[in-house]
Amino acid sequence: MAAVDDLQFEEFGDATASLAARPAGAPSVKEPAETPEDHPGPPGGLGREEDDELLGNDDSDKTELLAGQKKSSPFWTFEYYQTFFDVDTYQVFDRIKGSLLPIPGKNFVRLYIRSNPDLYGPFWICATLVFTIAISGNLSNFLIHLGEKTYHYVPEFRKVSIAATVIYAYAWLVPLALWGFLLWRNSKVMNIVSYSFLEIVCVYGYSLFIYIPTAILWIIPQRAVRWILVLIALGISGSVLAMTFWPAVREDNRRIALATIMTVVLLHMLLSVGCLAYFFDAPEMDHLPTATVTPNQTVAAAKSS
Repeated sequence: MAAVDDLQFEEFGDATASLAARPAGAPSVKEPAETPEDHPGPPGGLGREEDDELLGNDDSDKTELLAGQKKSSPFWTFEYYQTFFDVDTYQVFDRIKGSLLPIPGKNFVRLYIRSNPDLYGPFWICATLVFTIAISGNLSNFLIHLGEKTYHYVPEFRKVSIAATVIYAYAWLVPLALWGFLLWRNSKVMNIVSYSFLEIVCVYGYSLFIYIPTAILWIIPQRAVRWILVLIALGISGSVLAMTFWPAVREDNRRIALATIMTVVLLHMLLSVGCLAYFFDAPEMDHLPTATVTPNQTVAAAKSS
């Protein structure tokens, strides 16, 4: 009977017993893993993500944490200044769109700039504005006097250098003065929001983008249309500056806060009005003919005297 004992499957005895003891309909030992869809998140999760995306909190906080981990380079090295231009096309277009469509109650620095302030956008916006104003000013002068027999067109290349001096001086010196003023007031009032110099330059640079299409439209030889365009551009860019810097001074003395915002808007208005008045509405004397005096006219003038 030894052969019969060898044919017995004794190793399956325990498993068979356990299966027999299991009640009908009981779940098996291995259940399928539950998918994430079986446990939906809290109802307010989606709304919180949308709020973070609108306010820029999530991306800004992550970028600030990553920025803190970056190794800083000495200011005399090329790598130090390379970080100021480390920006992609999507970020530049997003900041340009934010400067053209300011959101009431939202901070431009918090939404677009603080995560990664750059100089790439402000530099090229100012350069484009310089050539746009100079070329549009020459073209406007040509169209105004087109058809006059006494008109002689002379390209005014000096307008490029003048426009470059005015635009870049405004985009750097005014932010420098405002940054120094905010630092001084921050030492007096501790609740004042602090902006870095790079952030202020970035705000001023992107706020000037609206003047690029405006300068092109200034070619229209209608003074009323030009001034309407100035008011529109000033309202858009001025609101960006006012809504950005008002949180930085609203905890200060009421008069000082209002005077600061009024000064910021006034300087911005002087830039736009000055560019229109000098490059487009200034009287041009190049088209006037030069008087030539002949010898006979000299003799006649001497006899009459």
